[in-house]
Amino acid sequence: MAGRTIKSARTIATDALNQLDPKLGYAGVILDKLLPQTDEKQRATDLVLGSIRNRPALDMVITKLADCPIKRIPAKLLNIIRIAAYELIYSPQTPDYSIVNEAVENAKAVAGKKQTAFVNAVLRQITRHLRNRQIPLSQADVQKTLPQSSSTGCEFDIDILPNPKDSPANFLSAAFSLPKWLIKSWLDEYGSEPARQICYAGNRRPSIYIRPNTLKTTTQKLLEKLRTANIDAKEVSFVIPAKAGIQEDSVTDNSMIKIKSPKAVTELPYFDKGEFSVQDITATRPLQLLQPKPDWIILDLCAAPGTKTTQLAELTGDKAKIIATDIDGKRLKKVKENIARLGINNVTVVEYENLFKNSKFSILNSKFDAVLLDVPCSNTGVLAKRPEVRLRITPKTIAKLTKTQGELLEYAASMIKPNGKICYSTCSIQRAENGDVINAFIKQHPEFSLEKENLSLPCAEACDFDGGYVAIILRKSAR
Repeated sequence: MAGRTIKSARTIATDALNQLDPKLGYAGVILDKLLPQTDEKQRATDLVLGSIRNRPALDMVITKLADCPIKRIPAKLLNIIRIAAYELIYSPQTPDYSIVNEAVENAKAVAGKKQTAFVNAVLRQITRHLRNRQIPLSQADVQKTLPQSSSTGCEFDIDILPNPKDSPANFLSAAFSLPKWLIKSWLDEYGSEPARQICYAGNRRPSIYIRPNTLKTTTQKLLEKLRTANIDAKEVSFVIPAKAGIQEDSVTDNSMIKIKSPKAVTELPYFDKGEFSVQDITATRPLQLLQPKPDWIILDLCAAPGTKTTQLAELTGDKAKIIATDIDGKRLKKVKENIARLGINNVTVVEYENLFKNSKFSILNSKFDAVLLDVPCSNTGVLAKRPEVRLRITPKTIAKLTKTQGELLEYAASMIKPNGKICYSTCSIQRAENGDVINAFIKQHPEFSLEKENLSLPCAEACDFDGGYVAIILRKSAR
């Protein structure tokens, strides 16, 4: 585009953090508006999400090494320092001099000489204390090292973290920038090592997986096309095992494709032709357990943005009658866009208010073979992709969510015919939002029974994936 101003990834990242209120908004929404201004989209995204994902740890380092309380640093300068500190600690492949130099240049654009000198001094002080920007964790001093992955970390020359022997929760909270109460809940429910692995997964740089649109192509055909277009792509297919305390009902995942590309997903070849959707491996789990049939009438009650709605259509060969709705009317438009892009015909999008008014779809007059209930949740299984959550989630938040989840289950139950099924899913790994909600519902509704359930804890390994829960609830036959 003629006259287009190209900004660096660091400048875009600074702009994004300056616009974001992490207690209210989502960085992804802001990035969608800013990324067209840079040719380094992937890097800018990493800088923003990484800086948010590790904010408490970054602020701890800045405070400890610069001897300056965070509250005393102007917000615009602080975000420049945070981004630079993130790169120094978590991006060891980037030379430290280029990180510091560009941070100083960005500071000059928004501040005077004295403040610019302060930014330089803070970052120089951090670099002085860096002993090894990337060291195997097996060789590192645990209190001096911030983990970068499950195998490497950044080692300082002074203690940065509390002693893990004194308090595992305090250590993990500081090392992974997560609320201590949340860490304690994982330690209590899953044990020490699984809790540690959840932390690594929540702080990973998540891989991108795409689900081939089986109405238009196959995994192999799409894979060949992407490789021909010089996209780094490979097929993945494996079982996500059920976890302790959860009914064992693992099934093999349909093949998906893992990709690496500097381009935004929407700019990848064959996206606009509707040959694939972006979806995490764990997110495919609910409908695989539901096993929808082509002759079913299905209601997707919390459909936006339509990823599972379209998966329903693909799994049923676009023959099932699917009604999609969502209480968020603006996001419901995204469902329509995805349906059109993927070439799906048998999905009817209905405004939430009309679901209750229109006799064709009303709770009182319609009985469905299945209701997909992908409820609002705490997102504790997807902390890597929604890093803002760690900065605002509280036990009160979860208590409010469980109330909403229970109410939505009641709505769904009123719309299910005998032998029909509710597919309840979350991207949470909190028992309060998963098993506790389901058990309370079953106890109050003996006409329903739990057919299957599965919990996937997030994973940071080579084929990494998010965490999530699914329960298939069966309405018994009428006597």
